[in-house]
Formats: sequence, structure tokens, C-alpha cells
Amino acid sequence: MPIDMQHQAMGYDRTATMFSPDGRILQVDYAEKTVRLGSSSIGMVCADGVFIIADRRVEDRLIVSNSANKIYEIDDHVIGCAAGVVSDARVLIEKAQLIAQQHRITYDSPIEPELVIKEIANIKQQFTQYGGARPFGVSMMVGGLNAKKAELFTSDITGNYFSYHANAIGENDEKMKEILREKYKQDLTIKKGVKLALEIFEQVQGPKFKIGRFELAFLRIGENKVERLDGEKLKEF
Repeated sequence: MPIDMQHQAMGYDRTATMFSPDGRILQVDYAEKTVRLGSSSIGMVCADGVFIIADRRVEDRLIVSNSANKIYEIDDHVIGCAAGVVSDARVLIEKAQLIAQQHRITYDSPIEPELVIKEIANIKQQFTQYGGARPFGVSMMVGGLNAKKAELFTSDITGNYFSYHANAIGENDEKMKEILREKYKQDLTIKKGVKLALEIFEQVQGPKFKIGRFELAFLRIGENKVERLDGEKLKEF
């Protein structure tokens, strides 16, 4: 019997607070698989700002496209997206928005993007440690401006987070990251970076690629304003 099946049979996957004999939390492993079933997003720090582009994976003509957005405005200078269980993501995004507004009220200044992802990562970590609740099935990416510096962070299921020059989450994320490692350059502009991201999506998705399914949000250095493009408007890239 494979080791994973042995662990399931012995009940190590019944709670997020139990370690298996090889030092894993199986509920967290399962949640990571959920993330890789989610819609894909690519984030990139560029010479003139930061952007996130996401596949909405919604093609139903009856659905209002703006109601299926995968990129959220956390503050004037911070954007975020998630891969995995969308309802889980909504809870975390709303918490991030609240944290950003509380920081403005308390300190009369915009919050640093890293503080946002750190607070979200702390919440995610708690749900891998306490009983009675499952882990959040979400990987979250946050991009923003810290003064005149563009930053990008990603947190995983366990509550770890890292800063990235460029990253991908969701379906086929490993394939996308391999291409990013090869082609990403720090002197790319937002326009060139988006073009590269769309080329990566087209290469990975093949015949399934449709530009009308994508949405883009970006922040330019010196402009605390979230700009958005979606669908056919992305053809200029």
C-alpha cells in the first residue's frame, strides 16, 4: 500500500493539528492541491511599477464579467489576487482591506504591502495549528507600492510568505515559473511585462487560451492609483 494511503487509513488526515510519522500535515498537503486546481495568475515587479494578470476562467455569457473579478483593490496602492477556493479568498481579501484602512486611521499613512501579506499569512498559519477548522484553501499574491518601490509577495497554505520579482500561482504554476525564470528581466516595463505574461499563458494553455478571459491590474510608481484592463482591451499588449 502506498505511504499516502497508509496515512489516510491510519487517520492522519482527519485533522489539521496532527502530524503524520514523516512530519507532514496532510490536510495542508490536500489544500495545496486545491490551490493548483484554481485559476492562474502572474504577478511581476517592473521598472515602472507592478502588475497582476489573472485568468478569470468564466466564459458564461449570462454572468456579468465584473462580478467574476479575480484581482482585488486592497488600498489605493495595493492589489491582491488568489488561487484556490474563491470563497476562502474573499474572506482573506476583506480582512486585508480592513487591515489597510485601520492602518490609515491609526497612523495616518498608507500601509506597507509586506504588512498586509504578513497579517494574512498569520491568519492562514493559525488555521494549520488549531482544531475545529480546516486550512484556508488559498494561495494569495499581493503587489503594491512602498513609497517609490514596487513590491510583490506571495503566501502559501502554511502561512509562509516570500518577496518575489515575478511569480505565478494556480493551475500550471510550475510551468509558468520555469518560463519566468528564463525570460524575466528586472528592467521590463509594465507593458513589456504584460506582453510576456500573456505569451506565457498562451504557451501553457495552448488551444484553451482566450484573451477575453483575462483581467489586468497595475500600479505605476509615483501614481497611487489602481488601473484596470480586461478582455479585448488587453489586445494592445
